[in-house]
Amino acid sequence: MTAPELILTPSEMKQADLEAIAAGIPGIELMRRAGRAVADSAEKLISPGARIVVAAGPGYNGGDGFVAAAILAERGYRVSLGLLGAVSRLTGDAAQAAQDWQGEVSAVENVPFQEADLIIDALFGTGLSRDLDGSARHVVDRMNASGRPVLAVDLPSGIDGETGEVRGIAVKAARTVTFAARKPCHLLMPGRAYSGAVEVADIGIGREILAAKGGSLFSNDPALWWKALPKPGLSSHKYERGHTLVASGGATRTGAARLAARAALRIGSGLVTVASPPEALGVNAAHLTAVMLKGCDGPEGLHTILQDPRLNAVVLGPALGVHAGTRAMVAVAVHARRSLVLDADALTSFEGLASELHGAFRHAPTVLTPHGGEFSRLFKDHPDILDPESKIERARRAAAYTGAVVLLKGADTVIAAPDGRTAINENGTPYLATAGSGDTLCGLIAGLMAQAVPAFDAACAGAWIHAEAGASFGPGLIAEDLADLVPGVLRDLLRSPRSMSRDPHRTAP
Repeated sequence: MTAPELILTPSEMKQADLEAIAAGIPGIELMRRAGRAVADSAEKLISPGARIVVAAGPGYNGGDGFVAAAILAERGYRVSLGLLGAVSRLTGDAAQAAQDWQGEVSAVENVPFQEADLIIDALFGTGLSRDLDGSARHVVDRMNASGRPVLAVDLPSGIDGETGEVRGIAVKAARTVTFAARKPCHLLMPGRAYSGAVEVADIGIGREILAAKGGSLFSNDPALWWKALPKPGLSSHKYERGHTLVASGGATRTGAARLAARAALRIGSGLVTVASPPEALGVNAAHLTAVMLKGCDGPEGLHTILQDPRLNAVVLGPALGVHAGTRAMVAVAVHARRSLVLDADALTSFEGLASELHGAFRHAPTVLTPHGGEFSRLFKDHPDILDPESKIERARRAAAYTGAVVLLKGADTVIAAPDGRTAINENGTPYLATAGSGDTLCGLIAGLMAQAVPAFDAACAGAWIHAEAGASFGPGLIAEDLADLVPGVLRDLLRSPRSMSRDPHRTAP
């Protein structure tokens, strides 16, 4: 199994660059290696002798573009270079790189993008701190309107490297070549959609430097959590594999709990029980087979059930109802120090009351699984949590505040632990946008926690397996399908985990 893929923020990458320079690699050498990587990547996209237009900016990104232009010209390509600004205003390594280019330097506002076989976008890199306007905005607009394929250097110009947001306007790249490590914008939406396929080029900055300057943000793939995944042995029995309890809603709101329960059973929880209100017992009994059933009349009933210490993981929230009773059931589970997954109604019941959850889960391993709307409602009185532009930072602040792992759902699901470890999920599929999908995710996570998988690993593995199962089905997927797809994903994981783990130096599909 390969090591987990590190994702570095722009500020962390800058520090890693400086550390590499201090260790003896001159800055101009790093730039030349980066430019060479751009040239190599460009050659994969075009035919010999093709016409290339390089759009260079006034900073280090532009320096990479000058190096790439010189190398591609030496290799026989017809290269034109347009610069945003004047050559005389280039400084440092970028000015030195410009000396490698022997061709004409045109104003980038005038270069004929529509005549190129390939455009190389070297305008702005991770240092962009404001919206593009004026000439820069006009150039990006022309680049996008040209209809020609674009290779972005480090990231598409106009994308915020930290948040993935569009700063006014952004280049729509067919491919991006970045250096040493991917950045958050390559995984977060909408930046991921603008980046195209992303290639990570090794320019000689070692993993030890990257880990020292970053080391808390990862791509969520099996390399991150495979060691924690349960692997039953010959002597295993169901009582060693935990017992998950899922609380059901009333008679007309029972399906969500059953979806979660079935998922917990499929992911390997040795036993699973649905805790049902008296009025819903008949409905649940008519649908359950391997999943067991217990009567549970509100918080008092849950307290009684949890006197049995073998019930070690609890799901609260799916169709449970938005009211004080749900909040009381959360308090009961926390007091019992069970592993806990809270979703949907268990989160919305605390709307405007997030202060009641401040540090609440430090002694009860807990995963909160809100989507964006639930997250905003839960923390609506906490602007310090809601205000950051970065989805990563919002999730991290919420995790630190509550003491729980926070899985902030979406096309770019972010999973943050209270200690700052964070993963971005990138194997999501639009086919999961169906009623009950989130209930299934809750069951997967709780079923893993029942088997003693730590909360952060369970949340990451659950999110990845959930997405992989959904993608394996494709069009027409409904939530009832998901649990039955999980065994196939687990079988592949346990047989060949390496083949399912993304190689950070391989171009994304």
